[in-house]
Amino acid sequence: MSTNWKPAGYTSVSPYLITAKAQAVIDFAVATLAATPLRRFEMPDGSIMHAELDVDGTVVMLGEAGGEWPPVPCHLHVYVPDVDVAYALALKNGATSVSEPAQRDGDPDRRGGVLDPGGNTWWFSSQLSSASNP
Repeated sequence: MSTNWKPAGYTSVSPYLITAKAQAVIDFAVATLAATPLRRFEMPDGSIMHAELDVDGTVVMLGEAGGEWPPVPCHLHVYVPDVDVAYALALKNGATSVSEPAQRDGDPDRRGGVLDPGGNTWWFSSQLSSASNP
């Protein structure tokens, strides 16, 4: 077996989005989370067969929905330095609000959610105090 069984810098598990408006989702992630495009493979018609983004060290993979692969909206949770800034930036970049940032009693995180142009929900969180682990 090869010692290079996965690309350098990739984790063993990556979220994979089958999404409508794949390019709009890529543009949203780049503009909102400073995601870095990694690899991209297109279909003959120019639609995205497979693309990869680095979001703060996590690879998110995605492809354009269609035909035998209908869109499967998903939820992604992303820790960010400032949830309020990320939430506002997401709205500026075409997302719609799901939940304004808030902190619940007993939760060390402040979190808010948005719906991206492809129908996926992104939850942004910032930990404000240390959580106690059981």
